[in-house]
Amino acid sequence: MVSLSAAVAPAAGVVPPAQKTQAFAVAEAHAPTIARRHLLLASAASTLPAAAASASAAVPSFAEIPGSGGVKALDLREGSGEVPADGDQVAIHYYGRLAAKQGWRFDSTYDHKDGTGDPMPFVFTVGTGNVIPGIEAAVKSMRVGGLRRVIIPPSQGYQNTSQEPIPPNFFDRQRLFTTIFNPTRLANGEGSTLGTLIFDIELISIRQHS
Repeated sequence: MVSLSAAVAPAAGVVPPAQKTQAFAVAEAHAPTIARRHLLLASAASTLPAAAASASAAVPSFAEIPGSGGVKALDLREGSGEVPADGDQVAIHYYGRLAAKQGWRFDSTYDHKDGTGDPMPFVFTVGTGNVIPGIEAAVKSMRVGGLRRVIIPPSQGYQNTSQEPIPPNFFDRQRLFTTIFNPTRLANGEGSTLGTLIFDIELISIRQHS
């Protein structure tokens, strides 16, 4: 099994190596051999701490959503619209992955197309309990237009096979639920990891209840 950090690695990004400037290259080409060697050592000594600090600052981190039961979130894009409340109907796009299957994508609303070929968002009413708690917790603290990556622990994920969102593809649905509810692996004490989910959620719109 691949670690959770490997499954969510795309969120961290990659810091490119520092490039030599043209001025440095010109100076190096005309310097004596011994001076050039000292210059290289001095340059490396001065740039390494700065590069390490830059890399550390560039790596994003997840933060637990208060009162969510352990759901961790990383905002990839801040929204500027309204925040949903219980009773509101929301439309979201999502990209769902299963940590226990090396970050395997089990469903994506961007693949659900309407009659004109446009992606169909997932629509649900906040607070009804029909959707897994981890998604509700994530959406309730987002603003319209926001994009968020969340890590959902098993306790806030699927507790049964009727909770939404349900992958429409039969084989994806079967693979998802046979992994999460595998009786042998659950008996072996793997329940704390089997149902860990990773969702990228985009809040598209809110229809507020009257």
